[in-house]
Amino acid sequence: MAKKRGFLFQTAAAVLVAALSALTWYAWLGWDDQYQLDPATGVESGPYEAGQISGCAVTLLVLLVTAVLAGAWEVPAATALTLGFTVVFTIDAARKDESGLFAVGAVLVFLGVGMASGVVSAIMFGIRDRRASRRGQPAQP
Repeated sequence: MAKKRGFLFQTAAAVLVAALSALTWYAWLGWDDQYQLDPATGVESGPYEAGQISGCAVTLLVLLVTAVLAGAWEVPAATALTLGFTVVFTIDAARKDESGLFAVGAVLVFLGVGMASGVVSAIMFGIRDRRASRRGQPAQP
């Protein structure tokens, strides 16, 4: 893993991760607002397809792992990813929702992305910590 860099690098990395996670939302989900109707059952679903959600999740995973491997600290990178994604979801949902339930969706997106990025960050930290201890070096934040 890359050597941890200073405050300016970490700040720029967090801003970049937040921006790229927002772009990830727009690329995979932001353009789709069509619901699908199953003609056999009459059940309406959507607006997102399973492939869109999977692609978005994999893209966010790659973004977070790449940022950490490039030297970003795990917790700020995960926080930036979560906030960037949640903010654009919330703005779009608030714009389209008349019931006010977008706030529930925003909380669920925040919790889901936050927990997932937290788990990935913890795994990345554990890998870095283990590698550092094998070399006799203390793990840096």
